[in-house]
Amino acid sequence: MPDSLASPLRICVLASGSSGNCIHIESADTALLIDAGISAKETLRRMTEAGLDPAKLSAICVSHEHSDHTAGIRVLCKNLKLKLYANGDTARAVRGTEALEWNLFSNGSPFQIGDIELLPFPLPHDAYDPVGFILSCGPARLGIATDLGMPTQLIRERLRGCQLIVLEANHDEDMVQNSPRPWSLKQRITGRQGHLSNETAAALLAEIAGDSLQQVFLAHLSKDCNRIDLALHTVRSHLASVGLDHIRILATHPDRVSEFADC
Repeated sequence: MPDSLASPLRICVLASGSSGNCIHIESADTALLIDAGISAKETLRRMTEAGLDPAKLSAICVSHEHSDHTAGIRVLCKNLKLKLYANGDTARAVRGTEALEWNLFSNGSPFQIGDIELLPFPLPHDAYDPVGFILSCGPARLGIATDLGMPTQLIRERLRGCQLIVLEANHDEDMVQNSPRPWSLKQRITGRQGHLSNETAAALLAEIAGDSLQQVFLAHLSKDCNRIDLALHTVRSHLASVGLDHIRILATHPDRVSEFADC
């Protein structure tokens, strides 16, 4: 990775899926992680593989307490002396971090890490107080909304104006209904506090794209009820049908690093 960034923000999704989630974001002066749901060892290995310097990291911001978003935070924070950010309910719900010092934020109130401003906003998901983030640096505006069961008006308002969005496209609706999963699990996944389908993600993007949106990472794809090619096709086709085929749609992976994107 080059020493100087051509754009204010650069993003790389280190892991995405039910086995672990971790997003690396870097500006000219600051590097941080949104969630750390894979082991510290694997996080550092993937960063090194991607040409990212762990010594530049300054913080981890946690979206919610589920283990696929928090598994690596204790070791990473201790070994790299990172600051740890979450809202109060999430901080209290994360196990094994009692010895760590939390920096608490409030939903709807922006806070600063280096030259990056973060605005947390609530998401409907089956956790104590889950959030998405808008990250801003200069003219760059990045939106992150994963682990949400439905779009809300607030989510639409927050994501409008972003040049780059990381958005959940968890499942294909037919694949969920035809899967051998228990009915209760199907209801949880497709419920209002579950996960977004490919179809709902595509409709949300078409609604909020405006003139700003240039790139989208599709995140948290289900291993059993989705496929990368299907998610990409569903979203690209829907956007093309409403004249938004200029938006670049990128995949994320549970077992390897995504490509880089700038905004």
